[in-house]
Amino acid sequence: MFNIVEKRGWYFLFSAFIIFPGLVAMIYSTVTYGTPLRLSIDFTGGSFWELQFQEPVQPSAVRDVFVDHGLTDTVVQTVGDGRTVVIRLKPIDNETKVALRQALEERFGPAEERQFRSVGPAIGREVTRAATVAVFAAAIAILGFIIFAFRKVPHPFRFGVCAIIAMIHDILVTTGLFSIAGIFLGWEVDALFLTALLTVIGFSVQDTIVVFDRIRENVPKRRGEPFETVVNRSLLETIHRSLATQLNAIFIMIALLLFGGSTIKQFIATMLVGLISGTYSSIFNAVPLLVVWEKGDIRRLFARLRGGQPATV
Repeated sequence: MFNIVEKRGWYFLFSAFIIFPGLVAMIYSTVTYGTPLRLSIDFTGGSFWELQFQEPVQPSAVRDVFVDHGLTDTVVQTVGDGRTVVIRLKPIDNETKVALRQALEERFGPAEERQFRSVGPAIGREVTRAATVAVFAAAIAILGFIIFAFRKVPHPFRFGVCAIIAMIHDILVTTGLFSIAGIFLGWEVDALFLTALLTVIGFSVQDTIVVFDRIRENVPKRRGEPFETVVNRSLLETIHRSLATQLNAIFIMIALLLFGGSTIKQFIATMLVGLISGTYSSIFNAVPLLVVWEKGDIRRLFARLRGGQPATV
């Protein structure tokens, strides 16, 4: 039987290798921009501009004009017959506004300005704080549910904690890579990012529970086997299902990333990274962590670091 769990140290090292650059990027972003991730006008507020052209226009084509002027986080939506566009962008001065309008009319023809005004943030600090509290509340609820669902196996608390650690891993990978993209590609957090991140959390826990549930079934059936063997057996029995399910979703995400248009590119990229991370952490982090806890690897590591005798398991 192929032993996946045996090489758990390499899996944890690989996770650290992925997460560490993201943490460095978030520290750099905090020092440079004041927040770990660059915030869009959904958080900071900006300008609201409504224009009506004589012919229908594509939102992505209109947005390209703003991107060419360095306004990469501009959001463009068409209204009604496709000739009217609603544009949300960062605060701009009158000179920049005149230059943008000139560029738009050169590309799409004459346009009538229907309104231009300053707007407040669509997502305020209270909403962000509420979303953070909701994530913590969800983590506690997940922990309680797993403890209850796995109450017939030894140490159900460990299952819940390992699932939460895998979820935190996925959050760090996703936010870390987004922070790196914010520094090098100018990506900024908007309402869609929050939606994608919450979806990633759901995917992460769901995939982990699939593997844990097979361990729960196998523990009473194979009482004579070491816990590590039971865990590895359960992992091998579910890995095909996990990979097949997640790969289907990943292929769809890649197709949307390539052909879905620029307006949803960051949303799809966040979902894709989170989905890949969730699949990896469920198989190579959450389950091996159970074995680490069962065998007391962490206690032995700390004992060696203190120069004492390893604890007896």
